[in-house]
Amino acid sequence: MVNQSRPAVIIDDTTLRDGEQSSGVAFSAEEKLQIARQLAAIGVPELEIGIPAMGDEEREVMRAITGLGLPLSTLAWCRMHEADLAAAAGTGVDMVDLSISVSDQQIEHKLRRDRRWVLRQVDTMVRRAVAQGYAVCVGCEDASRADLDFLVRVGETAANAGARRLRFADTVGILEPSAVQRAFGRLRAALDLELEMHAHDDFGLATANTLAAVAAGATHINTTVNGLGERAGNAPLEECALALKHLHGIDTGIDTRGLPALSRLVEEASGRAVAWQKSIVGAGVFTHEAGIHVDGLLKDSRNYQGLDPLEVGKQHQLVLGKHSGGRMLREAYRELNIELLDWQVPALLSQVRVLVTATKRSPLPDELMDLYMAIDALASEAAVDAPGLGGFACHTAQPIAL
Repeated sequence: MVNQSRPAVIIDDTTLRDGEQSSGVAFSAEEKLQIARQLAAIGVPELEIGIPAMGDEEREVMRAITGLGLPLSTLAWCRMHEADLAAAAGTGVDMVDLSISVSDQQIEHKLRRDRRWVLRQVDTMVRRAVAQGYAVCVGCEDASRADLDFLVRVGETAANAGARRLRFADTVGILEPSAVQRAFGRLRAALDLELEMHAHDDFGLATANTLAAVAAGATHINTTVNGLGERAGNAPLEECALALKHLHGIDTGIDTRGLPALSRLVEEASGRAVAWQKSIVGAGVFTHEAGIHVDGLLKDSRNYQGLDPLEVGKQHQLVLGKHSGGRMLREAYRELNIELLDWQVPALLSQVRVLVTATKRSPLPDELMDLYMAIDALASEAAVDAPGLGGFACHTAQPIAL
């Protein structure tokens, strides 16, 4: 079922296909259905849902997904030959991505063919798929290492045969943004086709390359939740949606508040833990410790905020640690109903730094109370021993025995 109100840049999420191709990842049928439902719920307009040639079980799950009647388009990934196209029959998908190698490296050393064979195969198979009622995307495998003139010829052949879209796959993840812009600029100028970017993250540039493709004329982008995918993964859905919105002023129609729950679902289903500092969805990305940052955030959150955590249903978290200052320390003790005196702040900061260096975590409430009581006890002893000092200042970094 196709969503009739579509944004200018369409996210074609491939978590259920390329995401599952991550080494060791295998979604159950129910997990695939849950992921598809949640992707639809946040407004993703297209899903690549599987590889029909994998067998009956894969096709059955694909039929179950298309049978949900979700408000989105569905794609099947196929190699560009008759058997794969035949396997897609009955899955209920709206579009087939017919994939073929376009670099000389893969044409010669993988397919054992030549460029002329590739062009003939594109013409034959696209016409066949169109005749069977499918919208067609021609997937250009290893496009990043292909000759651009030849890639344009592939696109022209695909368009003449009735294809709607050309997918540019940076299959081995070797591109950087300026090269992407040059390639898409050339394709946009030469072809009257939808253009889709499929980026891999081998050099950590999948999101940047995806944004560059959009800037140069891409109409569609491939993403995966949490950046799942072969090797280093694909362009993460969460990064692309929010970066396009905030850095390029392009709203993809995604309800970003649903991203954390979707991320957790895919994390659990895939068995691939999301890093604590993973952009957008990591547990620690809105957590602050450094004194200068905490002070600025408490004055006005915009002082140290590039992305409002409310957009993904989160909020800033301020934690006490080695780099915290007096303001955060006072806030931590206020939560324990203790208002620190000026002389207590440097004494306690010294002990907090010793503690967190040893434990590699923020102090627990009980530990803060123990430090406070220990400092207070030392101050009382000092007052008895030297009543004329008028106070007690402890700047030692030696730990207090708790």
